[in-house]
Parts: sequence; C-alpha cells; structure tokens
Amino acid sequence: MPEQLAFPLPTKTALGRENFFVSEANQLAVATLEDASMWPNGKLILCGPPASGKTHLAHVWAGEAGARIISGKGLAARDIAQEAQVPLVVEDIDQLTPKDETPLFHLHNLMLAEGHPLLMTTTRPPGQLGIVLPDLMSRLQGTTLVALDAPDDALLSVVLTKMFADRQINLPGGLLDYILPRIERSFAAARRFVEEMDRRALSEGKPIGKRLAGEILNRAPE
Repeated sequence: MPEQLAFPLPTKTALGRENFFVSEANQLAVATLEDASMWPNGKLILCGPPASGKTHLAHVWAGEAGARIISGKGLAARDIAQEAQVPLVVEDIDQLTPKDETPLFHLHNLMLAEGHPLLMTTTRPPGQLGIVLPDLMSRLQGTTLVALDAPDDALLSVVLTKMFADRQINLPGGLLDYILPRIERSFAAARRFVEEMDRRALSEGKPIGKRLAGEILNRAPE
C-alpha cells in the first residue's frame, strides 16, 4: 500500500516551570539554577546532551530572572554592551564560531561589571569545545558547570509523555510501560522515537500503540 500524505499538526513545545519534572537525574541542576550563591561571579554553565532539558530550564530561569535569551552562534553580530544590560542566557556555546569567541569573552567581563547573572548552555564541557582564545577558555573553565544526567525511569516517562503531548498525541494506557524497558536511555533516543511514531502513524495510518512502538523499537539502526 502506498504511503498516505502526512499533514502533521504543529508541534507546540511547553516550556513553563509547571511543565518541567524534577527527578534524581536533574535535581542538582535545578537546585543550582535556583541558588544564586552557587554561581561564583554570577556565571553558570548548564551542560547536557541534546533534548536533555537545557533549553527548557534556561527558559524557566530566564522567565524568573527577567533574562534575555540569545544564541552563542552569531554573537559577533550583536551589540555586546547592550546585551550586558540585563540578565542573560547564551544558548549553545558549543556552536560558537571563532569570530564569536572575543564577543563572548567581553560579555563575561561586562556582565560582571554590570552585576547581571550569565547562564550558558552547551552539549559539551568547556574543555571539549575547541576554544581558541585563551582568555575566553580561562573564563569558561573558571565558571561553575552543572550537568544534566541521563534520564531515570521517572524522568524518561515524563519526557516521553511531554514529547507526545507537544505533538498533540494522547498515549493509550499501558504504552509507556511497554516502551520504557525497551528504549535507549537517552533524551535524543526518546525524541527520535516520538518523531518516528508520529511520522509513521500519519503516513501509514497506523494507530499509536504497542504494535507500532514494537516495530520501531525492534528495527535495526540505519
């Protein structure tokens, strides 16, 4: 049977504090974000793999701190002095280009001078970012780093439920209990699984359930 045309509904990601589930895998990161005394010089790096909740936590903190959120990539095109006038989140510093390094170094100094907190997110710790500018490397290595751990069952269950809900999909009873012992223990794997479930349900007209989940989970990696 030929595949049906798929017309997916828009994915709406919920990023409020009430949508973030705290478990043993992320409670240290949450506690650190909420305690300014754990931010020496008002700086913090939040590190975690893709889809681990970094962006969600950053948005929660930004909302509570009145912070602006900008991307690390493209800092060279921004007015750094203007950005330093308010609390700031610099997302994805692992995507810095060489020309963005000097602006980020100056941003560290300006934020400290202005007395505003600076939160940075990354998929890798500073030592693995290939930073060329020694002064920036020194600033990053002197910044407290808190990591998001791999999800435990409680967190992975909530993450999967949220990812399906973002796609406006209600899960049948018992499906999560079927998925959890079979899926790779990572946020990225959870995201890939949900995307594939949604795509195949739409294109093949199959219901969201254990049969489709089993087909996807048992399929050999491409």
